[in-house]
Amino acid sequence: MKSDCFMSVVRRLDAMRALWMALLLVSSLFTPGCAAPSIPDLDGDGIADVDDTDDDGDGWNDSVEEECLTDPLDEMSVPSDVDDDGECDEMDDDVDGDGLPNEWEEERGLDPMDAEDTLVCHGMSEYCLRSYDNFTFSETHNGYSTVEDGILIGVNHKTGLLAQWDGGIRAFMLDSHHRTYENTTAVDVRFCHSTGQFFHPCQFGEVDAFEWLRTLGSLMNNSSGDVVTILLENYVPAEHLEYLFETTGLLDRTYVHTLGEAWPSIGDLVLTGKNLVVFWEQSQNDEYPWIHDFLVFSWTTDYAENNPEDMKCDVYRGDGTQPVWHLNNWLTSAFGLPDPVRARDVNDYDALLERALLCWEEIGDRPTFIAVDYWEDGEVTNVTITLNKMSHWSDEVPAHP
Repeated sequence: MKSDCFMSVVRRLDAMRALWMALLLVSSLFTPGCAAPSIPDLDGDGIADVDDTDDDGDGWNDSVEEECLTDPLDEMSVPSDVDDDGECDEMDDDVDGDGLPNEWEEERGLDPMDAEDTLVCHGMSEYCLRSYDNFTFSETHNGYSTVEDGILIGVNHKTGLLAQWDGGIRAFMLDSHHRTYENTTAVDVRFCHSTGQFFHPCQFGEVDAFEWLRTLGSLMNNSSGDVVTILLENYVPAEHLEYLFETTGLLDRTYVHTLGEAWPSIGDLVLTGKNLVVFWEQSQNDEYPWIHDFLVFSWTTDYAENNPEDMKCDVYRGDGTQPVWHLNNWLTSAFGLPDPVRARDVNDYDALLERALLCWEEIGDRPTFIAVDYWEDGEVTNVTITLNKMSHWSDEVPAHP
């Protein structure tokens, strides 16, 4: 009897224990955090880590952090981004954002981590990477023959060197003569414009070549990132030219190109201090390799046509296989002199840009030089600015500068 009573008590205890367990289970189902396992959300942004592209909430994509060798699960571990362009330094070809590739800077002794340690060529760092023949320079035909310089006949421009430089001209056609038929020493070199066979070229005005080149040298010193080109129609001995360039301090700046080799970048010409390229309209003289034969190292279109419709893109003189070439763009008047009246028409922005693009397409190489008379009339420098923003003639034409 006692045994049955004992067993009855045990059964009641078991039932009560089962009831309590059931109550505890039901209670757990309604207790927060217990209904289901917690879903990981490292940065607490309400997006589960499995769906979150930025687990640690540091602003960097997880996959980008892995590429940049930082921990995507640690908000204190973030990629370095010197130029703050959103691309980590590990993946950035231009860490300091100065427009020059890291490797290019390192090879030339510049600091790729310092945007202040950089190089600017013709107003833009990117132009330093361009080869000399892949840039378009504004050029003045007979750049010394100006009203400002006191030339009386055969004037080609109104303003002289300083205005031309300030306006963006970086290539100059010059005529070198001795100042008289009797004064023919090295110190007598002048820039003069021949107006006919009956008079000495300097009869109606001359420009002191020494003073002109010294001024050019000063301008180049104050604009160290530019490359300058001179094309000489020369009538004096080569040794007199060498004396002229040496005396004015420009000889050390002259670059010597080897025919058949690729032209260097503008940046390399600047960094090496050889940022002056000189051509002349005479045969190559190996004793003076810095004076390049214009007809061997380059070529030119025709010039001084009578009408705009006569202007073509064909090779007129020189080696048409060379990538350096002059697009001559000036007319002659009925008197055989530079035409000041129609200069504005052929130098007009739209007209000149259209011709340059047409010739670029036809030739397959951008014009290295666009040479004009009366550069002040029209927009030759704006045309070259536009062209230099383009890598191919078929590119979308940028907005007018």
